[in-house]
Amino acid sequence: MSGTTQNTGKAAHGSGRAPRARATSGRVRRAPYAFLFPAVVLFLLFFVAPIGYAVYLSLRKVEVKGLGLGSGARHEAWTGLSNYTAALSDSELLHGALRVLGYGAIVVPVMLGSALLFALMLDTDRVRLTPFTRLAIFLPYAIPGVIAALLWGFLYLPSVSPFYFLLDKAGLPEPNLLDGGPLFIALSNIAIWGGTGFNMIVIYTSLRAIPAEVYEAAKLDGCSQLQIALRIKIPMVAPSLVLTFFFSIIATLQVFAEPTTLRPLTNSVSSTWSPLMKVYQDAFGNNDIYSASAQAVIIAVATLALSFGFLRIANARSKQEEAR
Repeated sequence: MSGTTQNTGKAAHGSGRAPRARATSGRVRRAPYAFLFPAVVLFLLFFVAPIGYAVYLSLRKVEVKGLGLGSGARHEAWTGLSNYTAALSDSELLHGALRVLGYGAIVVPVMLGSALLFALMLDTDRVRLTPFTRLAIFLPYAIPGVIAALLWGFLYLPSVSPFYFLLDKAGLPEPNLLDGGPLFIALSNIAIWGGTGFNMIVIYTSLRAIPAEVYEAAKLDGCSQLQIALRIKIPMVAPSLVLTFFFSIIATLQVFAEPTTLRPLTNSVSSTWSPLMKVYQDAFGNNDIYSASAQAVIIAVATLALSFGFLRIANARSKQEEAR
C-alpha cells in the first residue's frame, strides 16, 4: 500500500514538472522572435513601406480639369506604366547614368586598389606606428560626406585655395578642377579620400585573420614579402575584396552628396548631374513626385540587378576555383 502511495506521489510530481518544462521550452523557442520583433517592425516601417508607397505613386499621376482651379480640379488617377516609359526615354536621366558610370570607373578601382595597398603595407612587420597610421587612413571616413565635399570644394576654388596660391607663386599652370573633364577627377577624389579608409579596415581585418603558420611556411620556402602578398595574402582576402567591390558599386550608383554640395561652386554641375539628383529635382523642384517615384524605382531595380549579377559571377568563379 505504501509502495502504491509512493508511486502515485512520484507520478504526480513528474506530471507537475512536465508542464513547467513544456512552458520553459516554449518561452525559449519564442525568445528569438521577441528579439527580432523590433528590428522587423523598423524594417517594415522604414524600408518596406516607403518602397511600397514609391511603387504606388509611380503608377499614378495628377489629372487637371479645366484651368486647374477649385477643389475638385486636381485629382490622382491611375496611369499604369506611363511614368516608367517616360523615365526610360528621358535623356537627362540617361546622361546622368552615363556620368555616374564614368565617375565609378575612376572611383571604384582607385579606391579599392589604394585600400588593398594600405592594408598590405600595414600588415607587414616593418611598419611602425601601425595603430596611428591605421587611424589616420580611416579617419576621413568618419567625416560626413557633405562636410568633406565642402572642404574639398573650397580647396578647388582658385580664389581661396592655398594650393592655387602656391602654384601661382611657383609660376606653374593652375588647372580648373571644377569645369569640364577635371570635374570627374575632383568628384572622384572626394569619394576616394572618404571611402578608402573603410575598405582598408575590412581588408586589413581579413589579413589579420590569416594564420601565422601560413606565412612561416612561405618564408621557409624562400618567398619574399612581395611573393607572399601576391600569392597568399591577396587570394586569401578575395572574399573581402568582393564585399568591398559590392558596397562600392552601390555607393557609386547612389552618388548624390558630392555633386549636390559642389553645385553652388560651379556651373558645370547641373541639377540633374546624377540619377538621384534628377529624382530630387523632379520631386521637389518640379513638384512631380509621381515621375520621381518611377525613376527611383528604376534606379533601385538597376542597382539590385547589377548587384545580383555581380554576386552571381563572383560565386561562380569561387566555385570554379574550389573545384580546381
